[in-house]
Amino acid sequence: MGNRLQGKVAIITGGARGIGEAHVRLFAAEGAKVVVTDILDKEGEATVADVKAAGGDAVFMHHDVTKEADWARVAADTVKQYGGLTTVVNNAGFANLKGVEEETLEGFNAIVAVCQTGVWLGMKAAMPALKKSGNGAIVNISSLYGIIGTPSMISYHGAKGAVRLMTKSAALEYARQGVRVNSVHPGIIETPLAKTLPAEYLETISETTPMGRMGKPIDIATMSLFLCSDEAGFITGSEFVVDGGWGAQ
Repeated sequence: MGNRLQGKVAIITGGARGIGEAHVRLFAAEGAKVVVTDILDKEGEATVADVKAAGGDAVFMHHDVTKEADWARVAADTVKQYGGLTTVVNNAGFANLKGVEEETLEGFNAIVAVCQTGVWLGMKAAMPALKKSGNGAIVNISSLYGIIGTPSMISYHGAKGAVRLMTKSAALEYARQGVRVNSVHPGIIETPLAKTLPAEYLETISETTPMGRMGKPIDIATMSLFLCSDEAGFITGSEFVVDGGWGAQ
């Protein structure tokens, strides 16, 4: 175990599996007390059990990021459990492959509710405790698709692009209040979410990525680790792409 996050208390949404789980394990290993939140209770509890078995400190809280009341409860219970809150990783999200005409209002709103509104609710609920800490950090997990466009993912592009600019807006608002806010933009990553996409779609992306492969969840978690550590104390309002070179083409 390391100590890059010693003294930190972190909420990580969507922490039961995939990119979120990688964050949980890494942050705990680096000394943070971690609140794992998800709607996947069984997987979330299993992740916490593994962290504790490895000597880390973590708890699981059931959490629907689209519900303001859930966010209020998680923020309050985190402070009650650990005495404060210093760090938030807004990671929860999902995607679909539907274009302008194929997408439905229900589908569009569902993506926005989790990937965009959930991020804003998280920043809002956590901000009082983060300001009180005097050294708070938020990482919002956006996507390369929050920076570039591709066909047939209209709602996902819209929501992830919004996260990118909400991050910058919040960073400027709280720059002198002791809270840094940055965004991380993954390319294609080997996760349970990616496995729900068509195999030919994943193969095409992997082949066109300059590094010739998909990334690993830990690749994203290590970037967030840096941004949430005191090593990144002069970084706010910035976006960090982790995509194997895909967006550089």
